[in-house]
Amino acid sequence: MTEPVVLAFPALSAVPGVQHGFVCRVPGLDVAVDRETALARLVEIHRRVLRRAGVPPLRSAEQVHGGDVAVIDSSSPEVAARADALLTCDPGVTLGIVVADCCAVYLVDPRSQAIGLIHSGKKGTEANIAGRCVRTMSEAFGTNPPDLVAQLSPCIRPPEYEIDFAAEIRRQLAAAGVGRIADDGENTATDLTRFYSYRKERGRTGRMLAYLATRRSW
Repeated sequence: MTEPVVLAFPALSAVPGVQHGFVCRVPGLDVAVDRETALARLVEIHRRVLRRAGVPPLRSAEQVHGGDVAVIDSSSPEVAARADALLTCDPGVTLGIVVADCCAVYLVDPRSQAIGLIHSGKKGTEANIAGRCVRTMSEAFGTNPPDLVAQLSPCIRPPEYEIDFAAEIRRQLAAAGVGRIADDGENTATDLTRFYSYRKERGRTGRMLAYLATRRSW
C-alpha cells in the first residue's frame, strides 16, 4: 500500500499562511466495506498525512447532510455535533471534513484570518450551507465577503450525477458576495484511481480528507 496523493489548490496556496490539502484515494487499501469500517481503515493514514503537514490538532464535523454551521476554536469538542460546516479564526486548530462525491468548500479570509470548511452535497447545497457560512463569517469575525477566497474540491458532476450542485455552490457563493471562487472542475466519479465515489462504488468506498488551517501570523 502506498501513500495517497495530497492535492493543493493554487488559489489557496497563493494566500500566505494557509495550510490545506485534499487527501486522495489510498492506493491498495480495501474500502469496499461499510462507512464506519472504511473510515477506521483510513484514520491512521490521514493522521500520518496531517503529522507530515505539521498542522494543529484536527477538529471535524458530524456531517449529517444538513445546513448547520459550527463556529469552533481549540477548546471545542473534536467533533461538532450535527454540523456540516466548520468556521474558526483560531490558528490552533485544523478544520477537517471527509467526502466521497460531495464537495468540500474551502473559505479563507486573508484580512480577518478566519477560515471555513464546508461539506456540501445535494442536501447541504439545497440548504444553501455555503451562503450560510459566508453570512456567519461576517457576523462572527467581521469578514467582508469580497475579501474571501473560495475553493471547491473535486466532486461528482454531470453526466455521472443528475444534479450539478457544484454549479449551484458557485452561484450561492457569488450571490453571497464572495470575491474569488475557484473550481478545478474535477469529477470524482470519472477517476476511481484517484478518488472515492459513493455513487460509482454503490456506497462501499472510502472518503477523501479535506483539511484547512492557518499559521498564527500571515
